[in-house]
Amino acid sequence: MNFSKEIISWYTKNKRDLPWRNTSNPYYIWISEVILQQTRVNQGIAYYEKFIENFPDVFSLARANEDKVLRVWQGLGYYSRARNMHAAAKQIVKEYKGNFPISYEDIIALKGIGDYTAAAIASIAYNKAHAVVDGNVYRVLSRYYNIETPIDTSKGKKEFYALANEILDKQKPGVFNQALMELGAMVCTPKNPQCSNCCIQQTCYAYNNSVQESLPVKLKKLKIKKRYFFYFLINSKNKIVIHKRTEKDIWQGLYDLPLIELQNEISIEEAILQFKKTILNSKQTFTIKSASQRHTHKLSHQTIESYFINIELKDFENFYHSKYQIIYKERIGEFAFPILIANYLMLITRK
Repeated sequence: MNFSKEIISWYTKNKRDLPWRNTSNPYYIWISEVILQQTRVNQGIAYYEKFIENFPDVFSLARANEDKVLRVWQGLGYYSRARNMHAAAKQIVKEYKGNFPISYEDIIALKGIGDYTAAAIASIAYNKAHAVVDGNVYRVLSRYYNIETPIDTSKGKKEFYALANEILDKQKPGVFNQALMELGAMVCTPKNPQCSNCCIQQTCYAYNNSVQESLPVKLKKLKIKKRYFFYFLINSKNKIVIHKRTEKDIWQGLYDLPLIELQNEISIEEAILQFKKTILNSKQTFTIKSASQRHTHKLSHQTIESYFINIELKDFENFYHSKYQIIYKERIGEFAFPILIANYLMLITRK
């Protein structure tokens, strides 16, 4: 069996019709690859189209301010991806006069671009012979060749990368890479793989030995950190208080509400007492309009247990904190918030 021929033939007949597959423009391919790093394809399509609509080329992305870039990215998570793309766009304009670099070495030198993304752009846009290795590729290769080396080790990464380059179709690297990833996404899935529809099942070790579920092998277990966020929506007439997250933490560069973070859960009443001591001026009085039930928001390495307490002040005359900003409610749409907070604000402002 010709491995390359079989999967390319399957891909040609079965590939999904996705907007970034109808172009060889490296800018569009770059945007799609970054979006899909941590996003399902069905969700990614709308974000891709929205991003291209707002930033149709590298110049428009480079000219934009960071707040707008993050606002367009809002809801996708992993916001460092958007900040890195913004920085890389400026780099392309400055160093390459807006022309996307062609060589793998120049592409990987751009801010935020690693081996996978550089290989994807170089092979798909320029037909350069560089293999891509993502989660789908790990899965297909480990099952087909019975590779038990853990994929989350340096040894495993080197082994799979070497194998992927060895079997790469040097004449059609872009098509081959996409075919291999598509096979992993559509057929050789993590759970309940569709082996009966697989074009390489006859020579697949995992299929012939019924070990699909045990491959690929991972060594490390993900440790999930739990954090407790008590957010305070501080209202006075038609204004609210917001805060820009500048520290190197989740949601850096986005806006949120005044926050009390704790390592352990406490009651709403206890959180309000801390709010009075740390955020409010002692002279200020307030009314509690509402308090939400606990909302669980899961990230890749963290679980955020959040509460929202809606506070009404008579006015902001005695309210001052250098890290907070008072805005009119009608301006909420101008700021990029984490989707957790954006959804709450949308709900509360509709009432």
